[in-house]
Amino acid sequence: MNVQPAPGAGEPQDIDFLHELGERIASADPLHKVLLRILEFIASVMKCDSCFVYVLEGNELVLRASKNPHSEVVDRLKLRVGQGITGWVAENKKPVALSWNASQDPRFQGFNELPEDLFEAFLSVPILCRDRVVGVINVQHREPHTYTQRETQLISTIGFLVGPEIDTVRRDDEASKTSELVGARKLVEDATRILQRDLGVTEEEAYLTLQKQSRDRRKSMREIADAILLSDEIKHSQGSPSTAAEPAADAPPPRRNAAS
Repeated sequence: MNVQPAPGAGEPQDIDFLHELGERIASADPLHKVLLRILEFIASVMKCDSCFVYVLEGNELVLRASKNPHSEVVDRLKLRVGQGITGWVAENKKPVALSWNASQDPRFQGFNELPEDLFEAFLSVPILCRDRVVGVINVQHREPHTYTQRETQLISTIGFLVGPEIDTVRRDDEASKTSELVGARKLVEDATRILQRDLGVTEEEAYLTLQKQSRDRRKSMREIADAILLSDEIKHSQGSPSTAAEPAADAPPPRRNAAS
């Protein structure tokens, strides 16, 4: 790791930005806006040619923000923890600073989609929350560049600030997905019971029917279940015309005309 002592220049700007970043997080700005502001600041302070932010989701690091436009890979490019330099940083919770020939490092892994793979210098810093990795910030330069201790510490400090926010968003997403799965399972169970009743079949046969409809119509089981429940609700709200015309079993007999 090539790290130099920290120069004093730029410190007031750093403090201003860190204060602004803290305000944005405190005011609950959307995470993607916070990440974009981080990219802008790092690019202006370090004069870097590339900056990526990866967020740990499950066991994968997902590229969530990029200084350079990469719509084809942002939100799509994924790395396993331990894969490439970025994955190594996430696995070991330690920064890596390579001043030149970054692509020759044995941990390096290139991607055909990213021209940044050819850049010379590479700084990768973990984003931590309570000593757990929640993401990684990568900074790159086209030409050789010696990363100073101040630069590494600055990126680490940004990671410390944004780490809890990333962790909170991740937890909320996981809770939301769990809730959606529970809701979908309940809908499928209700739809299966309706098919059992209407078709006079077993629970397994009703479920297989639901599954077949999902495949044939190329729709999710939840969408098919929603349609079945809606149809059943409409049918019961309207009632059967023939049933509506029949008197109730305990209704009194019609009154006869006194003249008959």
